[in-house]
Amino acid sequence: MDIARLTKQVREWAQELGFADVGFSDTDLSAASKEFREWLRRGFHGEMSYLSRNLEKRFDPQRLLPGTVRIISARMDYSPEALPDALKDPSIAYVSRYALGRDYHKVVRKRLAKIARKLVAATGGTHRAFVDSAPVLERPIAEKAGLGWVGKNTLILNRDAGSFFFLGEIFTDIPFEVSKPNGKDHCGSCSSCITLCPTGAIIGPRQLDARLCISYLTIEHKGSIPLELRPLVGNRIFGCDDCQLVCPWNRFAPQTEVSDFAPRHELDRTKIVDLLGWDEETFRDRTLGMALRRINYQQWVRNLAVAAGNAPYSEELVSALQLKQAEMTTSGDTLCQEHIAWALNRLTAETVPQ
Repeated sequence: MDIARLTKQVREWAQELGFADVGFSDTDLSAASKEFREWLRRGFHGEMSYLSRNLEKRFDPQRLLPGTVRIISARMDYSPEALPDALKDPSIAYVSRYALGRDYHKVVRKRLAKIARKLVAATGGTHRAFVDSAPVLERPIAEKAGLGWVGKNTLILNRDAGSFFFLGEIFTDIPFEVSKPNGKDHCGSCSSCITLCPTGAIIGPRQLDARLCISYLTIEHKGSIPLELRPLVGNRIFGCDDCQLVCPWNRFAPQTEVSDFAPRHELDRTKIVDLLGWDEETFRDRTLGMALRRINYQQWVRNLAVAAGNAPYSEELVSALQLKQAEMTTSGDTLCQEHIAWALNRLTAETVPQ
């Protein structure tokens, strides 16, 4: 087997399929094990119980796919063309950039699977693609594969691409030559992501308490958003990009060439009041094939209610909330009722003369 030639082919296949870069790592993840276990012990994962399952498979790729000796780590940029600054207009519902287009799980995994099939055709053997679909430590793998370093915001940063990119992996039994890790932390003395995190979720360099993270609160968390955190959520209804938007390295983030990641339904600029007009059928129809489907309609309404409570007062917004409250009362959804009531109290209190 000509490993050098095959490595070149993998890079060519990846580029043809829209990947910006690939690297190769070994399967030794023991260095990440202690840190991850301590993070779990401190309860920073919140309700994400799946992170504490299958730990041995997470730390030993050969347990997940027997025969694995190398991991191909791939990077696909997702930042669309210049977007309106929705965070500066509290009447607009902010959706994290990664979720504006087609679900990245579908896009990235489908393309990685094509590379895996090409490897099967070329060498036989065992090759399997993963994109957030199994217990895989994608960031330590990406760092070992030379795709960047773990920044103070806990994301992989790249000097040429910032952090607006997806990661995916192919486990393989081909003994590729491992890539040289970046080996250097280029965050330096910068602490913008820590200082400017709206909820203080980044409690220290590379230390995230997910229970405070707006992405966790609006996506992973299923219940009531804590009262003290609601005003800090602002107009963010799905995810949060603040720690990326303030990162100096994202000045170099390239625009994606993958059309699937272009914003759908103008969700990069839609007002909160307009989204409150969506019923469940509209929500399901408009979010088909998008990462927004990671939340259900109840969470969608809950998140919109919090954003509405943080928005400027308008009679139109109050009316939309009242209509949604009637809908939730009819369906018996107490979680949404409670958040809508909070929003209405916030909005109407601001109109009372002092």
